[in-house]
Amino acid sequence: MTTSTKRSSNRVIADPRLTQRRQQVARSKTRRRVLVVGVMFSVVLAAGGGWALLHTSLFSAKTVTVSGATHESDAQVVAAAGLQHHPALISIDAGAAEAGIDALAWVKTSSVSLHWPSTVKITVTERTPVAVVSSGADVALVDASGRVLVYQHAPTAPEAASLAKGLIPIVTAKPITLAVGSSVPDWVHGSLQVAGSLPLAFKGQVAQIHANADGTVTLQLTTPVTVTMGTATQLEQKYSDIASVIAGATLHPGDVLDVTVPQASTITGP
Repeated sequence: MTTSTKRSSNRVIADPRLTQRRQQVARSKTRRRVLVVGVMFSVVLAAGGGWALLHTSLFSAKTVTVSGATHESDAQVVAAAGLQHHPALISIDAGAAEAGIDALAWVKTSSVSLHWPSTVKITVTERTPVAVVSSGADVALVDASGRVLVYQHAPTAPEAASLAKGLIPIVTAKPITLAVGSSVPDWVHGSLQVAGSLPLAFKGQVAQIHANADGTVTLQLTTPVTVTMGTATQLEQKYSDIASVIAGATLHPGDVLDVTVPQASTITGP
C-alpha cells in the first residue's frame, strides 16, 4: 500500500513528486513574469524610438507650398505660420499657424494642412480693397470690413492715383489713425458699405464719399451735386431714388439731393 505522506515523530513528510511539481509551477510563473516585463520594455523602447524618429529631419517640414498669396510674399506667409525653420510635422499646430497667417494685413482666411512625411500646404484667400480712405494727408487702401491693407503718409499725386486704382476715395470728417493691419473706426464703416455696393451704372458719377462723424454718408457727384444718404441702410431703395431723380429731374451744380428717407427724397438748391 502506497501513501503520499507518512508520519514520523509528528512530522509530515511531503511526497518528492509534489515538491517537484510546486517548483515547476513557481519557475513557470517567474518565466511568464520575465516575458511580460520584457515585452512591455520592448514596447516602451519602440515607442520612445518612434517618437524620437518623428522629431528628426526625416519628418520635418522640408517642403512648404503657398498658394493664393499675391500681396503677401510666400516668405512672409511661411514666417507668419512659424514654419521658416522647418519644424517637425508632429510639432506643428495648424490652428496656431493659421492664426499667425491671418494676422497679415492682406489675408482674409488661410488653411494649413500637413502631408506626411515632410510637406505642409498653405492656402490663402486675400482681402479685396473697396475704397481709398483719406484722413488729412494720410491715405490707406481699405477692404469692406475696414481692414487697412496699405498705408501711405502724404503720398504724391501719382502715388495716390496708383494706390486708388480706380477705387472711389472716402474722406473722413475728422482725422483717424491709419496703420497697416488695423481697422478704421466704426463710424467709417457705413461709407465702406456704400463704396462696396454702388451700382455700376451710378458708380462712375461718384467723385467722393464723405464719412461723417455721426456715421452717416454723403456722396459728392461729379456734376457737382451732393447726395445725402443718411445711414447705410435700405441702400437699394436709396439707389433707386437717386436713379429716378437723375433720370427725371434737372439738377444744377450745388444742388443737394436728400434720400435719407427712401421714396421721400428732396432736392434743395445751393
